[in-house]
Amino acid sequence: MQFSLKGKIKLKGVQILALGFLVAIFIGAIILSLPISSKSGEATNFVDAIFTSTSAVCVTGLITLNTSAHWSTFGQIVIMTLIEIGGLGFMSFAVLISLILGKKITLRERLVMQEAMNTYSIQGLVRMVKYILIFTFSVQFFGALLLSTQFVPEYGIGRGIFYSVFHSISAFCNAGFDLFGTSLINYYDNSVVILVISALIIIGGLGFAVLLEIYEFKGIKKLSIHSKLVIITTVILVFGGTILMLLFEFNNPESIGNMNIKDKLLNSFFASVSPRTAGFNSVPTEGMTLAGKFLTIVLMFIGGSPGSTAGGLKTVTFGLLVLTVISVIKGREDTEVFGRRFTKELVYKAFTLLFIGVSLVMISTMILSYTEVGASFIDLLYEATSGFGTVGLTLGLTPSLSPIGKILMILMMYFGRVGPLTVVLSLTRKRKKSGYKYPEGKILIG
Repeated sequence: MQFSLKGKIKLKGVQILALGFLVAIFIGAIILSLPISSKSGEATNFVDAIFTSTSAVCVTGLITLNTSAHWSTFGQIVIMTLIEIGGLGFMSFAVLISLILGKKITLRERLVMQEAMNTYSIQGLVRMVKYILIFTFSVQFFGALLLSTQFVPEYGIGRGIFYSVFHSISAFCNAGFDLFGTSLINYYDNSVVILVISALIIIGGLGFAVLLEIYEFKGIKKLSIHSKLVIITTVILVFGGTILMLLFEFNNPESIGNMNIKDKLLNSFFASVSPRTAGFNSVPTEGMTLAGKFLTIVLMFIGGSPGSTAGGLKTVTFGLLVLTVISVIKGREDTEVFGRRFTKELVYKAFTLLFIGVSLVMISTMILSYTEVGASFIDLLYEATSGFGTVGLTLGLTPSLSPIGKILMILMMYFGRVGPLTVVLSLTRKRKKSGYKYPEGKILIG
């Protein structure tokens, strides 16, 4: 699927998407580098500006500058806008502008939208985008409304409403940016804030196709195999992660050890939800046990679901890999679940994505181990995985990154948001058959 620019340059749909994110990042960086964007009224270093812009557009949440202390209200609004664009995708906003102006959505735009939404066909795409926009703004509105019951009494009407809107958008888009400077650590015992943020993260991470099916729910049997796999994998990861996090951190005084049982359960649940891939934290990440940190790394790497605001390997990919392993152990020829089988091609794509993801994290960790002298291995692995999964959690390494480390994390956040999607879309293209096959080769495995 190619598009011609002035009859000279032909761009594929995935290339248009990749360039679109780059354009949004650079425009955001230019605006953030201006004196008006900082509280001090001075220009911001361009490396820090582009790091922040990349983190916002790629809905990551890693920061080299404190969002509350450094950026002015204007700068914070710019960051919030970039988060919304990155979470929903620039094509969704292009469609929104076209609808507002009364313009007709062209076939070319529909084809690019198909690439962006990762759907099977262009039928019903405009209706789906309309639904996504209405649903997103509605959920964010109600999220902000609930958060305002806690923030307005504490910060006043103007600041309280702004904080509510900002954090509602940041949570739904799985971005993890906060205006408190300490994430949600000061709200560890506030059930309303923790549960509302958790709900926004989960809803934003399910995927718009799944949310559309849930909205038009006609019975469990009518749900697609994709939606069933997303929902089941998400439930297992969230509650399995909660149980393990509670077990690992139960007696740790630096995280949840000194809390009552209600707060221990609440914060263990949040520590399981947020790494996929929101980046908020209600307990100090540096104080967690080694087991808790490693569990967080695993959850960050898996991430959210396809077609959502989240990053990472994706729940469906992880679920398909697990089902394939189970099928191999049982001696079955195909990967099967719910009375359906998956093609070998789909399984190959899942393993390819796993290999690419692991390779990116390993290479980044290796480079960081050279550039960030004095940092522990777990800190480096945590940072690299957070960038790939577009999570935003850190063990305190991000603010002290070297210039090379910052550039590497910019690339990781970009590839984490755009790369895996681009790989999937390019792999799903129809390939030409060679017309012949080589003789079968035999090797020993294991």
